[in-house]
Amino acid sequence: MSHAHGSPSPVASRSGTPLKGRIRVPGDKSISHRSMIFGLLSIGETRVEGLLEGDDVLRTAEACRALGATITREAPGRWRIVGAGIGGLKDPSDILDFGNAGTGSRLMMGVAGSHPITSTFDGDASLRKRPMRRILDPLTQMGVTVVSEAEGGRVPLTLRGPKETIPITYETPAASAQIKSAILLAGLNSPGKTTVIEREATRDHTERMLQHFGASVEVALHGADGRAITLQGQPELRGTEIVVPTDPSSAAFPLVAALITPGSDVVLEGVMMNPLRTGLITTLIEMGASIERLNERDEGGETVADLRVRHSRLTGVTVPHARAPAMIDEYPILAVAASFADGTTCMQGLHELRVKESDRLAAVAAGLAEAGVEHEIQGDDLLVHGSNGKVRGGGNPVATHLDHRIAMSFLVMGLATAQPMTVDDGAMIATSFPSFLPLMRELGATIQD
Repeated sequence: MSHAHGSPSPVASRSGTPLKGRIRVPGDKSISHRSMIFGLLSIGETRVEGLLEGDDVLRTAEACRALGATITREAPGRWRIVGAGIGGLKDPSDILDFGNAGTGSRLMMGVAGSHPITSTFDGDASLRKRPMRRILDPLTQMGVTVVSEAEGGRVPLTLRGPKETIPITYETPAASAQIKSAILLAGLNSPGKTTVIEREATRDHTERMLQHFGASVEVALHGADGRAITLQGQPELRGTEIVVPTDPSSAAFPLVAALITPGSDVVLEGVMMNPLRTGLITTLIEMGASIERLNERDEGGETVADLRVRHSRLTGVTVPHARAPAMIDEYPILAVAASFADGTTCMQGLHELRVKESDRLAAVAAGLAEAGVEHEIQGDDLLVHGSNGKVRGGGNPVATHLDHRIAMSFLVMGLATAQPMTVDDGAMIATSFPSFLPLMRELGATIQD
């Protein structure tokens, strides 16, 4: 396939044989990004096994190099990072180009912005559309100067850090692990305590990894669903070892493919079972999915399990707004599963989907329309009216808007529709799941690029 910046490469999928076999999807993207970042901020050597080697993570690695880390790839998925330490970052000699990496760019704004250096952030056409103001607002309270920015607080933008970063207490305006993480990472280089209050708990990989590297972090309940996370600033982080569990957001695609393709029986190995990441699995089980957890164990501070997934008859459910933070990236593939269910699935409170790589809510709705699936958007809710396993498919190529999850979701749909499904471009799938096509074909999927 061509590179994401070249001419589009359409990809098509069609129904065929049942999916069978065992696969291990790539390492978790969230933990892979953070492995690089914490390696940079630590004293000594950090060794990482199972790193996701997609473009997004490699961009974060390049940024960490530019800020003073020594980073070596020793084998596929195995990396060695010698850190610069908190307070030891150097001025990058060039622009930090994050490509499509929203997570990498936002977290690194907290890292670089809290040091007395000047750094310029940029990315591809998709990243240039994504709002950064939610990250910049708390950082400016911490003393960071926004030297320049594109309209609406977007990249390209340049940050200059203060001599001493100010610790703050900040309540996040939206449930976002990226906002929380950027503030906590900035708080590492400030004296005193930095506290982030979130009204709804979001994925907690940053807090877990802070503790894994030796920082002092306290997490307290806040209100009905929220948390208050307090970090003691200026710790000395020590290099350590990390085994990256497999990514539940990537596992979602073969998992749903097995559920909707008749006769399928698939095992997905080593999937992270962090309760703040398993909203999709919870929802699918409520819908009647046959998903068995086998061989639960601990890897790198996270619980993992092998998942046995079999073709299932699904029933529509209501997915509460409170579950959104635990499955925000999985709504496109859930909409695909819901298309094959009996009855209506109502997904509530999807405002965050409007500010992802694309307006994911609009992109999902447009793809469902091409496939002949009845649906409606009511405010921030998406209603999908399932057709009890019989989805037409076909239609025009689905517009992916350079969004890897839209591309993969509708390719999965095509494995069980009456007519093949085509997406307008599959090149950007490599940013998060470079082995998607070969792994799906290994299970028996018919996908042509």
